Amino acid sequence: MTTRAGFAALIGEPNAGKSTLLNRMVGAKVSIVTHKVQTTRARIRGVAMEGQSQIVFVDTPGLFQPKRRLDRAMVAAAWSGAADADVVVLMIEAHRGVTEGVERILEGLQDIGDGRRVALAINKIDRVAAEVLLGLSQKLNAKYDFAETFMISAERGHGVDDLRRWLASEVPEGPYLYPEDQIADLPMRMIAAEMTREKLTLRLHQELPYQLTVETEKWEERKDGSARIDQLIYVVRDGHKGIVLGHKGETIKAVSKASREELETFLGRRVHLFLQVKVRPNWLDEAERYSEMGLEFKDGNT
Repeated sequence: MTTRAGFAALIGEPNAGKSTLLNRMVGAKVSIVTHKVQTTRARIRGVAMEGQSQIVFVDTPGLFQPKRRLDRAMVAAAWSGAADADVVVLMIEAHRGVTEGVERILEGLQDIGDGRRVALAINKIDRVAAEVLLGLSQKLNAKYDFAETFMISAERGHGVDDLRRWLASEVPEGPYLYPEDQIADLPMRMIAAEMTREKLTLRLHQELPYQLTVETEKWEERKDGSARIDQLIYVVRDGHKGIVLGHKGETIKAVSKASREELETFLGRRVHLFLQVKVRPNWLDEAERYSEMGLEFKDGNT
């Protein structure tokens, strides 16, 4: 029987639901999901099987107007992921409609079109009435020639199976790119760091901006089958370090516990997690940090 395999890029504004959709498509949590915007930094690939097709999802950072070097690297990664993919899915939030950001993305799609099939996925359909959805679909299809339009709820799963089946039919014929039981090609060290960063983001709410990152410094396999994982949390100011640690270390303990439990579930074995907070004022301008996140470091304003 003929097999198919290819790359599908999920693009859209921050918080459009791309990570939630990826995790539902793949059937496992491989991408960081929070209520905050700009949480996906690297192009995380999740692998899904549908019939005889293998779909490799490229979960891109949200597309927005970049201001800082990190922003520019994230936006560049998003467009690069779309340009490299066999098929693209543009996700729009039903209740937000055609924003300025969506208009910019539609313009960008014209540049990477060259015959590539692009589907429209209107997400969070439970938030608006049916006639609003219909009007939004017509408006968007008038602006861009989408191959298909899907009405979905990534969180609840509505319409997701139809989208996955369509993607399975769109990827090119060829051998599988990954073993059938593999769900992500991201190194486990990076997945572990993303899990801890998610817990920090959820715990700190508005107290700390996005000026922190997590790196897995050491990963030691133990004889009893468990793993010791040492991670560094980089912040840019001493004041931020105090916020991450919390009163009497309460915040860092809670983050460590939540991250360790999720890692144990993900790995299916015991994990000993050790977190350390370091002040590194210029980490946002260090090429090495970008490399850790799978992003390209760009000099100056390029």
